[in-house]
Amino acid sequence: MIEVKNIHKSFKVSKRQAGVLASFKSLIHPTYEVIHALNDVSFTIDQGEIVGYIGPNGAGKSTTIKIMSGILTPDSGSCQILNKTPWKQRVEHVKNIGVVFGQRSQLWWDIPVIDSFYLLKDIYKVDDITFQETLQLLSDTLDLNNLLTIPVRQLSLGQRMRCEIAASLLHNPKILFLDEPTIGLDAVSKIAVRNFIRKLNHEMNTTVILTTHDMSDIEALANRIILIGKGQVLLDGSLKDIKEKYITHKTVTVDYYGKGISLNIKGVEVVSQTEGRLVLSVNIKKSKVSELITYLAQHLEIADITVDDRSVDDIIIELYKEYSI
Repeated sequence: MIEVKNIHKSFKVSKRQAGVLASFKSLIHPTYEVIHALNDVSFTIDQGEIVGYIGPNGAGKSTTIKIMSGILTPDSGSCQILNKTPWKQRVEHVKNIGVVFGQRSQLWWDIPVIDSFYLLKDIYKVDDITFQETLQLLSDTLDLNNLLTIPVRQLSLGQRMRCEIAASLLHNPKILFLDEPTIGLDAVSKIAVRNFIRKLNHEMNTTVILTTHDMSDIEALANRIILIGKGQVLLDGSLKDIKEKYITHKTVTVDYYGKGISLNIKGVEVVSQTEGRLVLSVNIKKSKVSELITYLAQHLEIADITVDDRSVDDIIIELYKEYSI
């Protein structure tokens, strides 16, 4: 469905020192720096996948999305989406995609949201019946009914983001590009948006490419991660495989009554022990958590016990360090 092959993209950025004199000097003898945003980027995405496209600031995520959506033309390489080249067949291409940029709006600032929706209806040539059915579904799911008559400039960031997502879906696209879609959303709205994206993917088989710094979005939605850094794809794999590789330890916290115990179990390290609480780090390559819990239940009067994995945030930070990005 999506095939990106050997994409390169560079930008020429002007540079100058601070001050009036430096400004005049830069007019006469401007200096430039070439930024290599993308360097031989290749990947394929199948229909119905939800892919987390992640990396630090400046890694090239938004540049990739803009190329795939037809906004930018690469210096070299190819990109085929539904057998179309985005920047060459843009009119036909945009009928099949929806794009949400968290920092940019596709809604008209001074008019009510519903007027923007009607303008988008005409742009994409959506028939009246389909538009009304889709609008009703989006309004109910994203709780937009009370927002449609309000000018966009009077909406909060979270309200606007929900309207942006709805606007990108009015023409029922086959592919949805989401660049920081939950930015500014409160906890309730985040959950609603995530549930809606999952429902869209499950029921409509919509392909979703998600870029975000919020790893809880990735964990909740993505079944595959593409890690990009310094303009290159560094890692491409399922979230499950990445967890299996990088989650080598689990933390077991035990609240208990009475006296504690001393432990000498292979693969188990005592992190801390206070009166009534024991925190253990378990190397799951060397010891089974289930066997440890059975042992603890036999030797302690347990009040409560919890088992925690490493967070996805910790894994991503380790990946950044591993690849020096």
